[in-house]
Amino acid sequence: MTTKPPPINARLTRRAALKWMGATLALSDPGGASAAAAAPAATAVAIPRIGPRPDETTMKMNTRPIPSSGELLPVVGCGTYVGFDVEPNTTAYRELPAVLQALFDAGGSMIDSSPMYGRAESTVGELLDAAKARPQAFLATKVWTSSAEQGIDQMKQSMKRLRVRQIDLMQIHNLVDWRAHLPTLEAWKQAGTIRYLGVSHYTPSAYPQLEAVMRSHAIDFVQLNYSVDERDAEARLLPLAADLGVGIIVNRPFGGGGLLSKLRARPLPDWAPEIGCTSWAQLLLKFVLAHPAVTCVIPGTGKATHMADNAAAGVGVMPDQDLRQRIAASWQ
Repeated sequence: MTTKPPPINARLTRRAALKWMGATLALSDPGGASAAAAAPAATAVAIPRIGPRPDETTMKMNTRPIPSSGELLPVVGCGTYVGFDVEPNTTAYRELPAVLQALFDAGGSMIDSSPMYGRAESTVGELLDAAKARPQAFLATKVWTSSAEQGIDQMKQSMKRLRVRQIDLMQIHNLVDWRAHLPTLEAWKQAGTIRYLGVSHYTPSAYPQLEAVMRSHAIDFVQLNYSVDERDAEARLLPLAADLGVGIIVNRPFGGGGLLSKLRARPLPDWAPEIGCTSWAQLLLKFVLAHPAVTCVIPGTGKATHMADNAAAGVGVMPDQDLRQRIAASWQ
């Protein structure tokens, strides 16, 4: 396991988080993503590349500290919903090694999955095992069932599918029976079976319950939806996370209702190069990452070219407040 920085005595405060937001929001140096115990040995395979091998001059992805520990986490990860729920020996499956390689080549590490996502966990485990790439990954998955006993069984099954003995982050998916699962997660974290624990949801209707969990329990992460057209989290949850020292993982960064498809038909704003953006996807991701409470964003994809494009949003400066307002106005 990669050695992580020593734990800090206090979680990052909102004041410390807001120091990141200025005329231009620059992020910390890359690196620091931790790996769990190695999976059982498998026959190594070469992961196809979509471009040249990075060298020492290649700019790597920015990182941000996990508030509860100070460990640095690359700011763009990969969601596995739909894209990784594919069968072996299919065209879609054969492209996935290059998706992971694009993530790792850019300096990214988080791969987020769930037993709700069909065979996505198995796919991730197979690919990481075959390529001996587990040390490069920060693995996040979820528990999604009722009762503590069923939750334990499901989480053990997830570890088998992912082919690991330790999971970096275990989340209670959509808050399903969270009161039953949280004590298990706390015990597993104490034992080292998981490194971090959290809760997740994807709709604003769940925000009051997310807030209640954040205020009453010491959790490391909250995963929620946040995008240029779904900004409800800005009102309470993002400021609260900064105040409490809770990491934020953003799902649905491209929003809903075909936002990205709609924007792709428009020319990119002439000011986009000011923050290094060459696509609408990068612009939307940088809008999300420009909020100081956000730790990592996990756009889902099964396409290597999309993963490389998404990862590029984690490099360089983030939009200042004026550019964030311009981005917010662009989609309307």
